[in-house]
Amino acid sequence: MIITNNDWVYDKYKNKYNTLFIEGGFKDVLVKTRDKVHEGYELLTHPLASSIKPNETPYKSVIISDEKGNLNLDSVYIIENSIMSFDNFNLNKIKNITEKMKEDFKLIDLTVLESALNI
Repeated sequence: MIITNNDWVYDKYKNKYNTLFIEGGFKDVLVKTRDKVHEGYELLTHPLASSIKPNETPYKSVIISDEKGNLNLDSVYIIENSIMSFDNFNLNKIKNITEKMKEDFKLIDLTVLESALNI
Protein backbone atom coordinates (compact mmCIF):
# COMPACT_ATOMS: atom_id res chain seq x y z
CA MET A 1 0.00 0.00 0.00
CA ILE A 2 1.24 3.48 -0.86
CA ILE A 3 0.33 6.34 1.47
CA THR A 4 0.98 9.69 -0.21
CA ASN A 5 0.05 13.33 -0.37
CA ASN A 6 1.67 13.63 -3.81
CA ASP A 7 -1.00 13.72 -6.52
CA TRP A 8 1.57 12.65 -9.13
CA VAL A 9 2.22 9.42 -7.21
CA TYR A 10 -1.48 8.86 -6.60
CA ASP A 11 -2.48 9.45 -10.22
CA LYS A 12 0.28 7.20 -11.55
CA TYR A 13 -0.23 4.25 -9.19
CA LYS A 14 -3.85 4.35 -7.97
CA ASN A 15 -4.90 1.69 -10.51
CA LYS A 16 -1.82 -0.51 -9.99
CA TYR A 17 -1.37 -0.51 -6.20
CA ASN A 18 -3.55 0.02 -3.16
CA THR A 19 -2.95 3.75 -2.83
CA LEU A 20 -4.24 6.06 -0.12
CA PHE A 21 -4.21 9.78 -0.91
CA ILE A 22 -3.83 12.11 2.05
CA GLU A 23 -5.12 15.68 1.85
CA GLY A 24 -2.46 17.42 3.87
CA GLY A 25 1.22 17.76 4.43
CA PHE A 26 4.23 15.60 5.15
CA LYS A 27 3.29 15.11 8.81
CA ASP A 28 -0.24 14.06 7.85
CA VAL A 29 1.29 11.23 5.79
CA LEU A 30 3.45 10.21 8.75
CA VAL A 31 0.47 10.24 11.14
CA LYS A 32 -1.70 8.14 8.80
CA THR A 33 1.23 5.75 8.34
CA ARG A 34 1.60 5.51 12.12
CA ASP A 35 -2.09 4.75 12.46
CA LYS A 36 -1.78 1.94 9.90
CA VAL A 37 1.34 0.55 11.59
CA HIS A 38 -0.52 0.45 14.91
CA GLU A 39 -3.29 -1.53 13.14
CA GLY A 40 -0.72 -4.18 12.17
CA TYR A 41 0.61 -3.01 8.81
CA GLU A 42 4.38 -3.14 8.33
CA LEU A 43 6.63 -0.40 6.98
CA LEU A 44 8.28 -1.39 3.70
CA THR A 45 10.05 1.93 3.12
CA HIS A 46 11.55 4.26 5.67
CA PRO A 47 9.33 7.31 6.24
CA LEU A 48 12.30 9.68 6.10
CA ALA A 49 14.09 8.04 3.15
CA SER A 50 15.79 10.47 0.75
CA SER A 51 18.34 13.19 1.12
CA ILE A 52 15.66 15.88 1.35
CA LYS A 53 14.82 16.88 4.90
CA PRO A 54 11.17 17.04 6.01
CA ASN A 55 11.41 20.82 6.35
CA GLU A 56 12.43 21.14 2.69
CA THR A 57 9.54 19.36 0.96
CA PRO A 58 5.78 19.23 1.49
CA TYR A 59 5.43 15.82 -0.24
CA LYS A 60 5.94 12.31 1.07
CA SER A 61 5.08 8.80 -0.06
CA VAL A 62 5.52 5.73 2.14
CA ILE A 63 5.02 2.07 1.26
CA ILE A 64 3.52 -0.31 3.83
CA SER A 65 2.32 -3.89 3.61
CA ASP A 66 -1.04 -4.57 1.97
CA GLU A 67 -2.17 -6.86 4.75
CA LYS A 68 -2.33 -6.54 8.50
CA GLY A 69 -0.30 -8.87 10.62
CA ASN A 70 0.95 -8.87 14.16
CA LEU A 71 2.14 -5.53 15.48
CA ASN A 72 5.66 -5.04 14.12
CA LEU A 73 7.66 -3.31 16.85
CA ASP A 74 10.43 -2.28 14.44
CA SER A 75 7.84 -0.47 12.29
CA VAL A 76 6.34 1.18 15.38
CA TYR A 77 9.76 2.37 16.51
CA ILE A 78 10.67 3.73 13.07
CA ILE A 79 7.42 5.61 12.46
CA GLU A 80 7.25 7.05 15.98
CA ASN A 81 10.86 8.25 15.73
CA SER A 82 10.19 9.65 12.26
CA ILE A 83 7.34 11.76 13.63
CA MET A 84 9.53 13.00 16.49
CA SER A 85 12.30 13.85 14.01
CA PHE A 86 9.82 15.69 11.81
CA ASP A 87 8.65 17.73 14.80
CA ASN A 88 12.23 18.83 15.50
CA PHE A 89 12.59 20.56 12.12
CA ASN A 90 11.87 24.23 11.51
CA LEU A 91 9.18 24.14 8.82
CA ASN A 92 9.51 27.76 7.67
CA LYS A 93 11.35 26.73 4.49
CA ILE A 94 8.19 25.17 3.02
CA LYS A 95 6.07 28.30 3.33
CA ASN A 96 7.65 30.20 0.44
CA ILE A 97 8.05 27.61 -2.29
CA THR A 98 6.95 28.35 -5.84
CA GLU A 99 4.77 26.16 -8.05
CA LYS A 100 7.87 25.12 -9.99
CA MET A 101 9.56 24.07 -6.76
CA LYS A 102 6.44 22.08 -5.79
CA GLU A 103 6.62 20.24 -9.12
CA ASP A 104 10.31 19.51 -8.52
CA PHE A 105 9.55 18.10 -5.07
CA LYS A 106 6.71 15.96 -6.46
CA LEU A 107 9.12 14.55 -9.06
CA ILE A 108 11.77 13.81 -6.43
CA ASP A 109 9.21 12.05 -4.22
CA LEU A 110 7.96 10.03 -7.20
CA THR A 111 11.53 9.06 -8.15
CA VAL A 112 12.38 7.95 -4.59
CA LEU A 113 9.18 5.87 -4.48
CA GLU A 114 9.94 4.28 -7.84
CA SER A 115 13.43 3.36 -6.73
CA ALA A 116 11.85 1.47 -3.83
CA LEU A 117 9.47 -0.22 -6.27
CA ASN A 118 12.42 -0.99 -8.60
CA ILE A 119 10.72 0.66 -11.56
